[in-house]
Amino acid sequence: MQTYLWIGLGGALGSIARHWCNGLVAMMAGVAFPWGTLVVNVVGSLVIGLAAATMHEGGRFPVSDDARQFLMVGLCGGYTTFSAFSLQTLTLIQGGQWLPAAGNVGLSVVLCIGGAWLGYIAGLALNPA
Repeated sequence: MQTYLWIGLGGALGSIARHWCNGLVAMMAGVAFPWGTLVVNVVGSLVIGLAAATMHEGGRFPVSDDARQFLMVGLCGGYTTFSAFSLQTLTLIQGGQWLPAAGNVGLSVVLCIGGAWLGYIAGLALNPA
């Protein structure tokens, strides 16, 4: 039961952080393209990759299972916005904006997988030898 509470707390904090970051990026870059969602997804992918590489037994920052669940399931799950990405891409397609929709899909997939990979590589570099 305690694990679910940690996940719920992480999810709440992640959702608040997503809303704040999305608004900040939209204010800076505009809303014609869903830059805020893209930034949130890339950062979330980077963080989850870093956590996966470092927060295990033998990693640089070994933590309890509850702490891993708090960060990876709760915080990252609440922070990343794949459902928002999907809806925004659909809206672009429905508006006949096929090129921005394709750009959003391509950039999101490549940058988020790249973010997870970079986070994982950075985490491995931080681990003890």
